[in-house]
Amino acid sequence: MSSVAIDMDTRTLELELEPYRRELTGYCYRMLGSGFDAEDAVQETMVRAWKSADRLQERAALKSWLYRIATNVCYDMLQGSQKRARPMDMGPASTAESALDAGLPEEMWIQPVPDANLDPAELTASKETLRLAFVAALQHLPARQRVVLILREVLRWQATEVAELLDTSVASVNSALQRARATMDELDLDTSGPATVEDDEQQQLLTQYVEAFERYDVAQLVTLLKDDVVFNMPPFELWLQGPDDVAKWMLGPGIGCKDAKLITTRANGCPAVAIYKPNEDGVWDPFNLAVLEISSGEITLITNFLYPELFPAFGLPRQITGSSSTA
Repeated sequence: MSSVAIDMDTRTLELELEPYRRELTGYCYRMLGSGFDAEDAVQETMVRAWKSADRLQERAALKSWLYRIATNVCYDMLQGSQKRARPMDMGPASTAESALDAGLPEEMWIQPVPDANLDPAELTASKETLRLAFVAALQHLPARQRVVLILREVLRWQATEVAELLDTSVASVNSALQRARATMDELDLDTSGPATVEDDEQQQLLTQYVEAFERYDVAQLVTLLKDDVVFNMPPFELWLQGPDDVAKWMLGPGIGCKDAKLITTRANGCPAVAIYKPNEDGVWDPFNLAVLEISSGEITLITNFLYPELFPAFGLPRQITGSSSTA
């Protein structure tokens, strides 16, 4: 075969692989609990697929072949890794007067994923399975059960398809699914999912949150919170519950966010805000990506990811200058 023909075949394969990137990202994210790890896993999947393209018997099997490769990549990445969690999984709620702990390494925590990296169809049909709580719950499952639950319950594969991917029997798949369901039931998750912010009322709530935060009008901001709102800040184990403690924290240890500027974005099927803190040079630096869960017109959960390195993954600027940054 000529080099031109080889180049054409390579380009054809690349074009056929690329449409699967976003749905594979959602799959790998649920498996691994980290947007960064999911991106790495998908890229490795694409590389392995390209290198072993001669093993693909027919193009009709491309999707299942890619998922098989992605599953093996995730298995490799999970070898020896710790189970990712949320601060609420570590112990009881703290108080606003509690001192910050030393923090735990990034690989201990569930991390967010940008909506822009995910399949729009999943964001519509399976948004609740991208919630941080659901992804954290998946980490309690052995890797094989995790695969079965995601493919069967989230992506709606047939048992026969999963059995073929895993080189096992339908009975084995059904047994793994039953055990996975039992574990998830024991965790007593609320699977109703947060409300979206697409309608005018929800969008208005997000706008009010941003405006109150930028004014640092804490009294107004906490009126937007549900009575049992949860406020947490990976990499710290500390987490708070209730508007009163959130207000005390923001006016106490969190006062450094006064005069911050916010940019709205989306993560895990939820609204999110990128918070930039002012520095001495008159510009604002990345500080925190806060994912907001909303239900019935109130904010129920605020997860503050204190990882400025997340900002580029969300297409956010590295600094802000000027009078206003709210998007």
